[in-house]
Amino acid sequence: MNLADQVLAVNNDLPIRTNKPVHSGKVRSVYWLTDEDSQRLIQEKGYDVASDAPLAIMVISDRISAFDCIWHAQGGLKGVPGKGAALNAISNHWFKLFKENGLADSHILDIPHPFVWIVQKAKPVKIEAICRQYLTGSMWRSYEKGEREFCGIKLPEGLGKDKALPEILITPSTKGILKGIPGVPEADDVNISRKNIEDNFAEFNFSSAEDINLYEKYLKQGFELIGKSLAEIDQIFVDTKFEFGYVEDAEGNEKLIYMDEVGTPDSSRIWDKNEYLQNNIVENSKEGFRQFLLNHFPDPDILLNKNRMDEREALARNNELPTDSLMDLSRTYINIAEKITGQKIVLSKNPKQEIIDVLSRDYGLID
Repeated sequence: MNLADQVLAVNNDLPIRTNKPVHSGKVRSVYWLTDEDSQRLIQEKGYDVASDAPLAIMVISDRISAFDCIWHAQGGLKGVPGKGAALNAISNHWFKLFKENGLADSHILDIPHPFVWIVQKAKPVKIEAICRQYLTGSMWRSYEKGEREFCGIKLPEGLGKDKALPEILITPSTKGILKGIPGVPEADDVNISRKNIEDNFAEFNFSSAEDINLYEKYLKQGFELIGKSLAEIDQIFVDTKFEFGYVEDAEGNEKLIYMDEVGTPDSSRIWDKNEYLQNNIVENSKEGFRQFLLNHFPDPDILLNKNRMDEREALARNNELPTDSLMDLSRTYINIAEKITGQKIVLSKNPKQEIIDVLSRDYGLID
């Protein structure tokens, strides 16, 4: 079988019944169900949500996004074999662990297929909630240039590259472009301080100022729980990004929940602990692919400089990467997913048809 056939690269063309445009992100596509289908499924499946809650089908892909671009390789390989299934399996594992340990819920109601979530509509908090335990990546690059204040937090002198920070840091950034907030540039993904959030909590979509403490509590609890679990399989949880939102339960109570994915190699850095103790950084996350791209192209500034986005997009569009670069990443994703979940990741022979079959047979959602 052709490897490219086992990759789900396009996920916004499924015949799922919807009366709204399909929203396609870098990796996932979202199909909003009709009111009739949402209400029917809530009743049939007994989901603990308001009876009129809008539901969506979220389909993950095997696309690989890095430096805000989608990359492809030779031989028509438009994604990373096994990546979508690995990411969903890891997220599902952590969400289950969160539930067992009394942490907040997530927006996921059902998992019909390894590539698919059924989710309820949430009011998203407009923050990329980032937690860091080590000084590395962009933070290290800024620290090395002399910056000492990050998101309103002052770091001491004398910290080392890839070394543990004095404490777990919360360094949030904006999710989407927010307008009219004093001291916050009108751009996506800019660092913000806790004071920025406190002074403008409604603009960040918090229902109350008290919920800022709650989001930080959930962020630290989630980070610590995943970190403890990863330590048991000799992995280090270096840093991660969580997203939060609000939903209503069947009684109409609003609650803050985890959204999107958690603790995956796409949203986190994960290092091999035994290698780290030998002073080697072995990335069990997308970071290794980012490093490959920085070394692969003669002018890495294109990838790091936000003012050169047009050149960067052209680079991603016009260059077929070596097949090995995506296959190495495939092994990384599948290996870490199998370590975390203790389950084998099986590549679908025809993921698109499998999704159509299950959504038709068990959910009545295919026209």
